[in-house]
Amino acid sequence: MNAPDRRTALRAGLAVLGTAAASAGLAACSDGKAARTEPAASQGSGARAAAPAVSPAPTSASAPGAASTSPSSRTQAEATAQAQAEARAQDLAGTQTQAFTEVDHAATGRAQVALTFHGDGDPQLAQSLLKEAEADDARLTVLAVGRWLGGNPEMARRVLDGGHELGNHTENHVDISRLSPSAAFAEIEACAARLRKLTGSPGVWFRPSQTQHANPMLVEQARRAGYRTVLSYDVDPLDYEDPSAAQITERLLAAVHPGAVVSMHLGHQHTVTALPAVLAGLKARGLAAVTTSELFS
Repeated sequence: MNAPDRRTALRAGLAVLGTAAASAGLAACSDGKAARTEPAASQGSGARAAAPAVSPAPTSASAPGAASTSPSSRTQAEATAQAQAEARAQDLAGTQTQAFTEVDHAATGRAQVALTFHGDGDPQLAQSLLKEAEADDARLTVLAVGRWLGGNPEMARRVLDGGHELGNHTENHVDISRLSPSAAFAEIEACAARLRKLTGSPGVWFRPSQTQHANPMLVEQARRAGYRTVLSYDVDPLDYEDPSAAQITERLLAAVHPGAVVSMHLGHQHTVTALPAVLAGLKARGLAAVTTSELFS
């Protein structure tokens, strides 16, 4: 083979090697991308679930300004709008990677907040708080304790019929992060079963009990029970410590921001008393109280 032929062969060999290297590099980048958290339309707004999507709970409208009505008088359009908001929240949760499986705020840029309530305690106080919210056209999210629903099954429909949202806060409100995986799953699934029995749906959101954030074990058990995303929070006025209504209001309004998820509690009189001032303060800041599914939709 003369010199030009050898150079031609060498160039051909290098071209083949370059093509193979480029293909391998592309495959490596694809694998790496699958392992990274994808940028979300709303940072901190969802997680890809290994479990199948759950159906949204049947509820009334959650849009700000919707009138409080009975189930028979609610329009089909209102019910459809809420179902669509929950479906969009589920879809958004499904667009993220498994590396991001808990949310504590939304970054949609909309002037909305989610007031989320741990569902337990005196049902009469819960009724009073829901009425206060509905009088101001606010929509809440109640993360119910299963045993509370077992003792007060009428509260499930009461929450939904007021245009609010219902989710899972474990069966017995134990320190779930200290349980074994099987025991933690049993806590989540038992509450989900109650929700399905009472409303036809386990709801979209799960919040672990006695901890603000879920560890990886809890995230996995929530997925097994059908919950794509664990719902945390980034504003906490510590109302469960029973400070005064004025303190609850001051703490909450000092920390709230567009996209905030606020943690509050049913069953506390000062929380009920504080709610009108809280809602007035939100309105003064141009913020609407909406369901969690609407916040993340």
